[in-house]
Formats: sequence, structure tokens, C-alpha cells
Amino acid sequence: MIGIGGGSIMTILFTESGDIMLRTRNRISQSVQSLRPSGIRRFFDIAATMEDVVTLGIGEPDFVTPRHIIDSGIDSLLQGKTAYTSNSGTIELRRAISAYIERLHGIHYNPDNQILVTVGVSEAMFLALRAILDPGDEVLVPEPCFVANAAAVEMAGGVPVHVDTFVQDDFQVTGAMLEAAVTPRTKAILINYPNNPTGAYLSRERMLEIAAVAEKYDLLVLSDEIYERLVYGVDPISFASLPGMYDRTITMSGMSKSFAMTGWRIGYVCTSTEIMEAIRKLHQYLIMSAPTIGQMAALEALTNGEADVKMMHDEYDARRRIIVDGFRSLGLSCFEPRGAFYAFPNITVTGMTDEEFCEHLLHEERVAVVPGSAFGRSGTGFVRACYATSRDKIEIALERMGRFMLRHG
Repeated sequence: MIGIGGGSIMTILFTESGDIMLRTRNRISQSVQSLRPSGIRRFFDIAATMEDVVTLGIGEPDFVTPRHIIDSGIDSLLQGKTAYTSNSGTIELRRAISAYIERLHGIHYNPDNQILVTVGVSEAMFLALRAILDPGDEVLVPEPCFVANAAAVEMAGGVPVHVDTFVQDDFQVTGAMLEAAVTPRTKAILINYPNNPTGAYLSRERMLEIAAVAEKYDLLVLSDEIYERLVYGVDPISFASLPGMYDRTITMSGMSKSFAMTGWRIGYVCTSTEIMEAIRKLHQYLIMSAPTIGQMAALEALTNGEADVKMMHDEYDARRRIIVDGFRSLGLSCFEPRGAFYAFPNITVTGMTDEEFCEHLLHEERVAVVPGSAFGRSGTGFVRACYATSRDKIEIALERMGRFMLRHG
């Protein structure tokens, strides 16, 4: 065998007559080769080799998980709770999730057969897509969006149909945008609001437009609501709470962002019993059950963590004002983000592409941000800056960017 690059192997075979026969076999599947690498990682791989970098890129709270939640996880270990749980997650956690959603949104999911605990929202999204898609089914994916969304559709055998959103609409997708992209192959709509990377919030008016499209064309809606508690000046709305949308919606959320529990890897998915049966079947074979220690900690978070959520929310809100006002003072236009912990300023005034801007800013001033184009073509000309870092670091980043803009603005 001879390696010929690109994951391909050339095998030399001999026939019975002694002739040489060459056979080339690609060891990497075509579907995996066609997946686009994450546009986020490149700049942070570079930043990891540099000193004194202020990072406004990784979408992760800088808060440590609250102590009482950590203690709950430790206690579960000391009590010997180290075995598998039910495939769906502990019944205690599922009941807590049910009560939490009902308190926030006024809708009820039966903890026995409508809620499943997953390894973060990432698993929830893949399972949901895999459960509903046949090969070639299309999913409408509004962009800019998290880099994994379109990839998850592809990995599940579907075809992502990119639907551009624009700053003049505050990056909210409209019913008209979605309807223009519907074809006979369309199976679902995948939305992520509050939005990563833009910080956009989807108003009730826009949600009702999406609901009308879903009903008209008999579509399912997958709603990633991981940032639902991090909204500013507006009330959180769960898509499933809209009239007629409860049975059409697959709701995905988790503990990572609101409770500063990214590494615990606990998410959940809620939907109709019919769809949940299919999701649970996949989860049984793929995962078995989410981490037991994480489930114990999540139960404590949902039961006694409201004060922590409020504290972190209010701090993010203060940082939001600092960074948005800071960008505007530097001559970078930036619409007001109403959710999550990202700002999305327009950098075209510099005459650079978003990738050039990020690369020069990193090398010249040691500030790491992410090109908007990494999140879809409609993110071109913008950069994502995460304000889930301390006020001091945000101020240092803005000071360095000020010097950068004096040279390039």
C-alpha cells in the first residue's frame, strides 16, 4: 500500500497471471471531506501561540460554575452516583426541566416522554435532525448562525439551505425570506435566537411570521434556545409557546450559557411524544445517557440557581453597553444586540475584509475576534466580539483597537 495524500491509499494487487493491478481507496468518507472546517478555530489556534492576547472570541462565560452547583456534583460522586442513568436522564432532572420551562414560558412538557437530557445542545441538534430527515431533505438555516448548524444538517443527511439576514432588519429572519427559500424538499426550519454570532433577538411579530410559514408548508421548527435567559430589555419567548406551534417545534436548550456550565455538558431537547421516541432511540445507541455528575449539578442549578442567573445576566448587560458604545466611539457601526453575549460590529470602514481585519488586529494589537464570514456569507464585513469576559479586558481590547483604528480606520 502507498499513501497518496488526501486520505487516499493506493493498493498494489497481483493477478493470477502476475500482472499488476492498482486500486485506489479513499479512507475518509466523501461526506466528511465535504464538511467545511470551523471558521472559528483558526484564529484561536494562532492566538494560542502568542502572549498577551485579549480574547473576545470564544463563546464561553468567564464565570466559574457557582459553588453550590459544583458542590452538588462533588456530593453526587462522594455518594457513589457514578453509574448510568435512565437513557432520558434522571426523572428528577426531567421534572425540574419541565417545571423550569413551564415557569418561564407557560408550556408543559411531560417529563416521562417529552424531555430527554443530552450531551449539550450539540447532541440535541444532531439527534433532532437525524430523527426527522431523510437523505436530500432540506432545512432552512438563517444566517449568520453558529458554525455547527449547517454542518449538523449535512451530517444528518440533509441539505442546508442558507437564508441570509441583514443588519437593516437587526439580523432577524422574516417570514418572506423563509418562504422564498421553500421547495418541495423543505422539511424544517432551524432557528437560533437569541443569536450567535449577532446577538439578535427575534421579536414575537417575526416569530409569528415564521409560524405562518411552518403551518402553510407543513414544516417542523427546530429552535435552539440556549441563550434564552440572556436577553436585555425584552422578554424571552419560546417558539413552542406560539399558537399552533407546540407540536411542530423541537425545542433545544441547556445549562452551558445561563448557568456557566459549559464543561458539564448538559443540554436537553423537548418535543412531541412521536418525535421524541425517534430521538430517544438514536440517543440510546449513540450516547446511552448524559454524564451523571453533570445531571446532578444541573438539578441543583435549576432548583436553586436563579440568583446566579440574574447576577451573571446583569453583569453581561453592563459589559454589553461598554463594548457596543466602545465600538461606536471607534467609528465602527454596531447595531444593538438584545441577546446572548456577542456584539457584531461592521468593519468595512477599514477597507479590509473581515478575515484581514481579524488577522491584522491579532498580530498588531494582540486582540482576537472572529470574522463574520465564518458564520455565513451574510456575516461578511462584520466581526464577532464576545463580551463574556471581564470589563477590564474589554476596556484593554477597546484601547488596543483604538490604536488599530487610528492606523486603519
